[in-house]
Amino acid sequence: MAFVRRCPECGSINLTHDEAHGEIICNDCGLVIEEKMVDTGQDLQGKFDKSEKKGRGGAPMSIQKFDKGLTTNVGEISDIYKLEPGQTRKFLRLKKWQERVSTSIERNLRLAMAELRVIASYLNLPNVVRDEASRIYNYVLQRGLVRGRSMESVIASCLYAACRSYNIPRTLDEMATASDVERKEIGRTYRFVVRKLGITVKQSSPKDYISRFASVLKLSPKTQNDALKVLKQAEGAELTSGRGPAGISAAALYVAALMNDEKKTQREVADIAGITEVTIRNRYKELIEKLELEDKLKIKEFEAKAVKAKKK
Repeated sequence: MAFVRRCPECGSINLTHDEAHGEIICNDCGLVIEEKMVDTGQDLQGKFDKSEKKGRGGAPMSIQKFDKGLTTNVGEISDIYKLEPGQTRKFLRLKKWQERVSTSIERNLRLAMAELRVIASYLNLPNVVRDEASRIYNYVLQRGLVRGRSMESVIASCLYAACRSYNIPRTLDEMATASDVERKEIGRTYRFVVRKLGITVKQSSPKDYISRFASVLKLSPKTQNDALKVLKQAEGAELTSGRGPAGISAAALYVAALMNDEKKTQREVADIAGITEVTIRNRYKELIEKLELEDKLKIKEFEAKAVKAKKK
């Protein structure tokens, strides 16, 4: 049976809970039954971000920091030297001891999370991917899988796994450029981490790269749609299996750009996709021959020449 609170003065159950003043008042006799109650609810005015639900005070928690943002640092060196000489020595000693008492895992996380933020910022990755990569690295570190591998390669592989989990297209070449680690090393570490942690990642699709490549190349929406149609035909002809998604996506964009008379060189497209011109050329030839797109390109070229002739 549920407990029903009553007024100790008149026995009424007609009570008002005033959360603003922290009081419980009887509506019949006016007795203040309880006052100065602690409000355990959430402080809506203290939120740092409208999309996040944070606590009442202090900095927001973040898994991207080695201590989740809960540790209070002694202070910055520039601020400490503004104090009196005696106080300066005291706070410098406290700051030194604060760094010494941390465990090896905390020291590793401090360096790793700083490296993660640098790489993620270079690649312009969203916060949800950074959090997921931080979570994966924590699992890797707790299980002792970092030993024998460079911290940079593990961080890059965790970010790559997080990108794959959220369908955010980033190539191994981009990861290698951002982290200054060889592509093969990142790929090897990525496969090791995924296998050991049992992470399920989605297969990368060439369609995921179309919008990003087209945006950088400043191609029209019609060209993007035509590139998606070319990719759909390529999937039907089984031209995408066994080939890099970035390469086949870049080739489809190159074909669509030619179809819409938006001239882009193979070098420009290859640089954006992070592949070689040879790869673009080979994929381009496959698409033209297998999908029989050569006639469409000739028709577009003929129409473009006719338009130029009329203008003259």
